[in-house]
Amino acid sequence: MAKASAKAPAKKSAKPAAKTKTKKPTALSIEKVCSDALEKLQALGIEQQLQADLEWCLGSYRNDKNPSGLYEMAERALSVYKSQKEKKTKGITAKTILDVEQVLADRT
Repeated sequence: MAKASAKAPAKKSAKPAAKTKTKKPTALSIEKVCSDALEKLQALGIEQQLQADLEWCLGSYRNDKNPSGLYEMAERALSVYKSQKEKKTKGITAKTILDVEQVLADRT
């Protein structure tokens, strides 16, 4: 008679299988949005005072990590973006405006 091969039941490891991490879309930071706004304003050559204020607030934020000034500057930049968009200024896109609006909405 032929022997039947008996398989031992597979042992389960004590540790559960490692879960794969899903990447979350990275949220925009207020610092990134404001530095992008500064670059955009400099490229367009508009709103010199806002550019100076943005530079000052970015430096201040890097020293004390208090974003309140950056949020004020983002609001000002948003209003400039919207007015420039109405004038159909080249370089002001819907995504540019949306990024600023998203950061302002997420500050709570």
